[in-house]
Amino acid sequence: MVDKEIFKQVLDLIPQQPPFRFIDDILEADDKHITATYRFREDEHFYKGHFPENPITPGVILIETMAQTGVVAMGIFQLIQQGISVLELKETTTLFALADDIEFTGMVLPGEKVIISGELIYLRKGNIKARTKIARENGEIVCSGLLSGAGVKK
Repeated sequence: MVDKEIFKQVLDLIPQQPPFRFIDDILEADDKHITATYRFREDEHFYKGHFPENPITPGVILIETMAQTGVVAMGIFQLIQQGISVLELKETTTLFALADDIEFTGMVLPGEKVIISGELIYLRKGNIKARTKIARENGEIVCSGLLSGAGVKK
């Protein structure tokens, strides 16, 4: 059983912060997966132009949301579990390396809460790859894909 305090620590270490952090809570994590939630607030800045009469969450924001949970938060969690110090983690940031097989199967509307999950494929030598997805609260998948990132010193 994972101490929930580690989830707060992971959130604090994610380099993306509001208003560009798309994780509200981490629900669970272990050596192979992570699950988090985010509610897309109705006043998010990108809804003003995407699209003014019919706002929907842009696909690039959905990919970013999957990356923040399935790559960044997952990587931080795994490294903490391996004993990497918080100081060392604060000196590192994760940069996007790959987005592959991205599929959009639904729209996310303003005010909607989503569940984001990542399944670890590998974490080695500062590189991470994960299969990620976003689902509605009813389980309907709206976006999925394969993402990877690389940890680099700031």
